[in-house]
Amino acid sequence: MKALRVHKKRLSLRNIDKPEPGGEALVRVLLSGICNTDLEIARGYAGFSGTIGHEFVGIVEETDDNQLLGRRVVGEINAGCGRCALCRSGDPRHCASRTVLGIVGRDGAHAEYLRLPTLNLIPVPAKIADEHAVFTEPLAAACGILERVSISKTDRVAVIGDGKLGLLSAQVVTLTGAETVAIGKHPNKLKIAARRGIETLTAKQAAKRIREFDVVVEASGSESGFALALNLLKPKGCLVLKSTFHGATEVEAARVVVDEISIIGSRCGRFAPALDLLKKDSIDVDSLISEEYPLSEGVHAMSRAGAKGILKVLLRP
Repeated sequence: MKALRVHKKRLSLRNIDKPEPGGEALVRVLLSGICNTDLEIARGYAGFSGTIGHEFVGIVEETDDNQLLGRRVVGEINAGCGRCALCRSGDPRHCASRTVLGIVGRDGAHAEYLRLPTLNLIPVPAKIADEHAVFTEPLAAACGILERVSISKTDRVAVIGDGKLGLLSAQVVTLTGAETVAIGKHPNKLKIAARRGIETLTAKQAAKRIREFDVVVEASGSESGFALALNLLKPKGCLVLKSTFHGATEVEAARVVVDEISIIGSRCGRFAPALDLLKKDSIDVDSLISEEYPLSEGVHAMSRAGAKGILKVLLRP
């Protein structure tokens, strides 16, 4: 089968053996999505070697669970050991022995087939198109913000970053009823948030809104976004970090201490809330799709995904 693979920071399309289920489910990929984490992995983030990609929708072709056989599914990307306290509690996202689809120890979704534990697979409602279902993982990550911090209608929230995750996060946060502001650098991208009734600001405009926000979500993927976030927060405010990128970030620790800022990391979220939002058409994902390519053009698609002004690039095996 064809697979888009990274080895020693070199990206290539390879012909490899179709995976054997090995006690897991075999899924034929219908559509996969390229995200910023894929781009960072290609640059060396996480030291991963293998097939990249973790956003997908596919058809279950082999499984021990007859109720899933032939079903269209998405999949939770963290596969835990099944034995530790975290796994037994039903949350393998931080299992110390976990593998992560296309990121840690497990070949990913930019391929014709992938395998995942049956427990990780979630059927996709018929109403949700493939082009929407493929957004389940990043939308779940945006919903994960609400797992990590409580946001009420009386809060003022800023979301820094007008990329895919930033725009999804802004849409999720505004559903809480909180006054939400999306901050970015690209007017055409900010228009996507504006069409959902979200106030938008450029970074330059936002720099004048010092200490106005109760919560700031940093999803820009840049060190400058972290600095801006600290400036926007009220004393005792909460900074939610969503960005993952290859490199170090300087932290103005004195500012965090003096203003008693809470810093919270937020990574993966649950898939069920994301699928529910997609089923209800509560989130605009169509506007986030920039381009689609066949998997055979995966290397080119990755270069396009990193180009200025591009949002989501999809791959179709």
